[in-house]
Amino acid sequence: DGPSAGCTMITSLLSLAMNRPVIKDLAMTGEVTLTRKILPIGGVKEKTIAAKRNGVKTIIFPAANRRDFDELSSNVKDGLDVHFVDDYRQIYNLAFGEHKVEEN
Repeated sequence: DGPSAGCTMITSLLSLAMNRPVIKDLAMTGEVTLTRKILPIGGVKEKTIAAKRNGVKTIIFPAANRRDFDELSSNVKDGLDVHFVDDYRQIYNLAFGEHKVEEN
């Protein structure tokens, strides 16, 4: 779990702190700077295939990796809802935008 897990770790901690679940079937990857910028990652093909094999329907990639994703064959990309982001606020809105706080 290297730097490319940064956005996932932040989202997990926010989910715990706010007691709000992240949408189902969501995968994300990207290094996050202290100023919320999302930096590019490696292994787009492998991460896309792994997500698809595990039933993930929505993937969030850094905007800088759009070209890497576009170069994948259509059978790898079919059926996926992919978002390209360059600021963590975009990930936050995608991950939590539709949820209400659950009361215990």
